[in-house]
Amino acid sequence: MTFDHTRRACYTGLVTQAIVNNLAPLLFIVFQTRFDVPLEMLGRLVLLNFATQLITDIVAVRFADRIGYRVPLVVAHVLSVTGLVLLAVAPAVLPSPYVGLCVAIIVYAVGGGLLEVLVSPVVDALPSPQEGKAAAMSLLHSFYCWGQVAVVAGSTVLLAGIGQDAWWILPLTWAIVPLVNVFAFLRVPLPPTVPDEHRTSLRNLFGVPAFAMALVLMLAAGAAELTMSQWSSLFAEEGLGVSKVWGDLAGPCLFAVLMGIGRIVYGLWGERIPLVPAMVFCGTLATVCYLVASLSTEPLVSLVGCALCGLAVSLLWPGTFSLAAGRFPFGGAAMFGVLAVFGDAGGAIGPWVAGAVADTADVIGLAAVLPGDGGSGLRAGILVATVFPLAVVIGTLLYRATARRTTELDLKEAR
Repeated sequence: MTFDHTRRACYTGLVTQAIVNNLAPLLFIVFQTRFDVPLEMLGRLVLLNFATQLITDIVAVRFADRIGYRVPLVVAHVLSVTGLVLLAVAPAVLPSPYVGLCVAIIVYAVGGGLLEVLVSPVVDALPSPQEGKAAAMSLLHSFYCWGQVAVVAGSTVLLAGIGQDAWWILPLTWAIVPLVNVFAFLRVPLPPTVPDEHRTSLRNLFGVPAFAMALVLMLAAGAAELTMSQWSSLFAEEGLGVSKVWGDLAGPCLFAVLMGIGRIVYGLWGERIPLVPAMVFCGTLATVCYLVASLSTEPLVSLVGCALCGLAVSLLWPGTFSLAAGRFPFGGAAMFGVLAVFGDAGGAIGPWVAGAVADTADVIGLAAVLPGDGGSGLRAGILVATVFPLAVVIGTLLYRATARRTTELDLKEAR
């Protein structure tokens, strides 16, 4: 049996996830001007998206291995289509535009959460050499990046052509991608889930220090990736004085391009590169990028820091998945679901923290000691968020130390 079509459907599933995670932030400036939504409430939209995905992950952990992959994957794409359509129409038809945005985000975030839990274990379960699984996981997650590039570049060009008054055309256009993939997942062959009698229980997983450290890594990785990704567009426009078109292209678009390149490089040559040292290097580079973006007095240098951060964080999320999957090969979809919960928690907390700090930068005195950012306070928010990539570096080193102390008995008990 060949699984080439299955892999392609999974790649498109990650593109769908990129659409639901990255389209709304590109429209923040539209929501701010048309609906008078302040920065903190824009940050709440990001928090709502990833909090909903987090709750979905928790629920999906309980049933994914029991009912199989096909039904929840189809449902995930149907909800993604529905949510994107609602994003276009709900703000106009509901009494409060902000409530309409929230309803749309909740619907498509459930779809995104299901995709996050299910796509990675499907690819991990497909036939491939064990030493190549980390590379295959990195290659899979590169399609999230290319989806983000397509969303940012395509939306920026389309919005410039049709004007901000017709912004609602964007979500309707992007809804075509998950709509097509619904039919793909109705037909492609899918691997079986791990049977209950063979699956490592979550109770046993939580009892192993190495898995607990992997969860901390996932939290920090999600925050490090999504904070810069979600705020780079608005930071470029309001904080650095760049036009929306160039802000989107030089901020989130180049960020995603470099993140995709990093994941493809590891996907092609990852078998030759030790994973733990690579993650330490990436976390260190991400820390430097956050500091450069927030502290540089030159807008161009700050933009370079934002963009290069994409390359730096490229390995953090799929790398943590691979660390856990390699140590606990019978964790099943439940294990990936728990990891996704912590990744989404980081993806929700990180951007919200940055937005909250930005809104209070004048009050806490950070704005006065940092280079000017047009009064947005986003330099302060990004500076405080440096703690997330730094936590990845420390967490990866602790993971290696914890893994070395893990005895063969621990591993047998975990299975």
